[in-house]
Amino acid sequence: MKRALGELRIIGGEWRSRKIAFDADPKTGLRATPDRVRQTVFDWLHPVIDGALCLDLFAGSGAMGLEALSRGAGHCTFIDTGRAQVQDIRHAIATLKTDDRATVIQADALRWLHAPTLALAGRQGFDVVFIDPPFANGDLLQKSLPLLAPLLKPANRVMLEWGEEQPPVLPAGYEWLKQKQAGAVGYGLAHYAN
Repeated sequence: MKRALGELRIIGGEWRSRKIAFDADPKTGLRATPDRVRQTVFDWLHPVIDGALCLDLFAGSGAMGLEALSRGAGHCTFIDTGRAQVQDIRHAIATLKTDDRATVIQADALRWLHAPTLALAGRQGFDVVFIDPPFANGDLLQKSLPLLAPLLKPANRVMLEWGEEQPPVLPAGYEWLKQKQAGAVGYGLAHYAN
């Protein structure tokens, strides 16, 4: 059976208005971060995104990492456990001809974070991280933040996305910089003081 495809539009930067297909099977619960949320997040990140080393954890559609690359990020590592999602992100990267600025890894995000040398893959840490796990599994945010801390550069920014519930309680060392709600999506920007 042919899988359903969703479509997301890159909203800014080099690939503005380009459309990218992604796996939209309702059973996966996959949804691309809404345009309005992406616009606000990248307004927040504007001063730090150019040349940034990014990590799109629980990448799903790859919307956040692709948007970061479009807006001048130096490199983005995409992590997702889903085979179809990884294939779609790789296809989008090939279509956009940005293979040299992206790494796509099919892996369980928490297991990947447990192996810092593998996670860094020769890099000195991440400047910007996007964490948008499936809303049905809300504890993934709480579990990933402590594991992520050693992989962050000093001037880091961590974007978190959650469902309609209250914002997650940040572990020690993290602080909220901004938070917002857009319908059923809560999101915010945090910093880890390392």
